[in-house]
Amino acid sequence: MKPVRMTLKALVGSLIVSAALAGCAVGPDYVAPKAEYTPFHNAEAVANRQTILAAPRLDTWWTGFNDPMLEKVVQRALDQNLSLQASIARVAQARAAAAAAGAALLPTFDLNASATAYHQSTTSPLGTLASAFPNYSRDQKEYTVGATASWEIDLAGGLRRARAAARDEEQAAEAAQLGTRVTIAADAADAYLQVRGLQARLAVAQDQIDTDAHLLELVKSRKRLGAADEREVAQAEALMRQARSTIPTLRVSLEAQLNRLDVLMGAQPGTYAAELNQNAAIIPDVPAISTGDQPVDVLRRRPDIIAAERHLAASNEQIGVAISDYYPKISLSGALGFDSMSTNHLFSAKSFQPIGTGALRWRLFDFGKVDAEVKQARGGYAEALAQYKEAALTATEDVENAFIALSQTEVRSQEIQQEVAALTRARDLSEKAYRAGAITLTDVLDADRQLLVARDDLDSSKADAARAAVRTFRALGGGWDLPQQLAQAN
Repeated sequence: MKPVRMTLKALVGSLIVSAALAGCAVGPDYVAPKAEYTPFHNAEAVANRQTILAAPRLDTWWTGFNDPMLEKVVQRALDQNLSLQASIARVAQARAAAAAAGAALLPTFDLNASATAYHQSTTSPLGTLASAFPNYSRDQKEYTVGATASWEIDLAGGLRRARAAARDEEQAAEAAQLGTRVTIAADAADAYLQVRGLQARLAVAQDQIDTDAHLLELVKSRKRLGAADEREVAQAEALMRQARSTIPTLRVSLEAQLNRLDVLMGAQPGTYAAELNQNAAIIPDVPAISTGDQPVDVLRRRPDIIAAERHLAASNEQIGVAISDYYPKISLSGALGFDSMSTNHLFSAKSFQPIGTGALRWRLFDFGKVDAEVKQARGGYAEALAQYKEAALTATEDVENAFIALSQTEVRSQEIQQEVAALTRARDLSEKAYRAGAITLTDVLDADRQLLVARDDLDSSKADAARAAVRTFRALGGGWDLPQQLAQAN
């Protein structure tokens, strides 16, 4: 619909065509892009997991871990998080902008009234002439009361395209707000699980310190009996000191996650630390996860993809807004009012003063700039389309990575669990053998050290598996109810 060169005949023809455009809008009609993807190739690994907890609903996935404190933390974050409150405010702004764009299609009405009094100079050009007339008075008053109305006739549909673009941006803001909700829930759960993992590791470290202290006392007792020397005492003490040295690092990490969690819950760091010390060493079990969704289902649910698609729709409407500048714009305005120099006759027939105006604006000699604006709008659409496609690919990447991370982290945890069981037996047997004098202290120390590393690794791996589950729920778009919000945009 874009003209290249406008001859006189084309100008006249365009005016005639423009008069018939009131019922349509120039520019391309939006068609949502089609996404065709193969099923997730890592879904089977997650589907075959052995779990004791059933799969939760995706919109409230945090309830599936069977941890009341986790549920409380996530809900508190959703209620109090400041980033989420800011995103809600951005939605309100977008709704106001959409309402303003819709109002541009309607006539505007204004009421006005004024009273003016002035003392005229007799030496001004007008005052010099007027003073020559009989009964001239330098004191003048004027009273006006009336209503004005104006309306731009949307011939080419530019205003309608702008309204549609604003509505698309409103829906994009709503989707972004939902995306923030998904992120906050996942971040709160992630921080909570790290807290539980670090607390469990601290408990393991403290348990190991107690075990090493018991071993140190055993070596000292054997030294008093002449069955051990000072070197063995020093080795046992060094092992205990090594276990103690892990405590400060773990506490630093724990404090950081507690503070992070407080900020996510909209509170000053340190507010909820005491509350989170309850049942400190328990890492929640990981629930089953439904893997029946296809990539297209994930794209339909994920708020970031919904927002990208709405931005794409808005950029398509902006092409129509730019193209509408090729056509004339007609506006009508009028005023009905009264104008009098006296209040006694203000509302009389003689004071009645109607005004009507019609205006035509046409960027007739500015088509080079309009061409550039149309090209810019088309470029914006091409950019938004590429961003949408990239966001869709990134979403499928997130799901695949989350699936493999969850399944393999749990496999690793199972192997470490077996390792811990074997090392525990080895360590107990080593101590018995050392008491009997069958082996040296070095063998006991090695078994102790290996057991500490394996137990610490096990708790870390359990927390990582739970965090991988959180990433999986987040990648699938869990955390909000699709049927109730933005379903009309999909």
